[in-house]
Amino acid sequence: MVRPPVEPAPNQWVFPPLADADADGPVAIGADLEPGTLLDAYRRGLFPMPLGDSGTLGWFSPDPRAILEFENLHISRSLRRALRRYRHTINQEFAAVIQACGHPRRAHGWIDPAMLDAYTRLHEMGWAESIEIWDDEELTGGLYGVRIGRFFAGESMFHVGRDASKVALVRMVEYLGGEGLTFMDVQWQTPHLASLGVTEIPRSDYLQRLAALTG
Repeated sequence: MVRPPVEPAPNQWVFPPLADADADGPVAIGADLEPGTLLDAYRRGLFPMPLGDSGTLGWFSPDPRAILEFENLHISRSLRRALRRYRHTINQEFAAVIQACGHPRRAHGWIDPAMLDAYTRLHEMGWAESIEIWDDEELTGGLYGVRIGRFFAGESMFHVGRDASKVALVRMVEYLGGEGLTFMDVQWQTPHLASLGVTEIPRSDYLQRLAALTG
């Protein structure tokens, strides 16, 4: 990380147990986006998303959970060409990356101003990281997420240039792998993520791995 993480004030909310929690919908509704709330949620296997336009938070823990085992990352020939084309930086433009991920032009956007501020604050405290992808001096792609010990939760990525978000994923895997991590949480499976090597595991298995890495 750029700096040793600063442990925030503890979470004042109580999250429910996940043993019998909903597999797809929100496990809990409400709470806040304070650093202590967010970190406690991630340590328990939860992550937040706004519910509609009300600003109310939903806390999710999908079952099964989508993860990328670094050894399973698939790099196509076209992606190898893109890796040679773009340069990257680490934790240099976190705010710009999350702002691009939350741009209104993106369909189904969920990164509202409150989320943007909350994760930027986490970054400033040493708990969130980003990869920036550059085409000359233009920020053309990126990825950000939350890092707790040897655990990383990928939150969102964006691209302007062709394959730039995929390049961001590869560079993040390289960076985290060099730090001793072996997989990345990506929350939900999609065909796009599956093409890159993402698989699904039962939530119970995910929670066991999470506890071993963040405890």
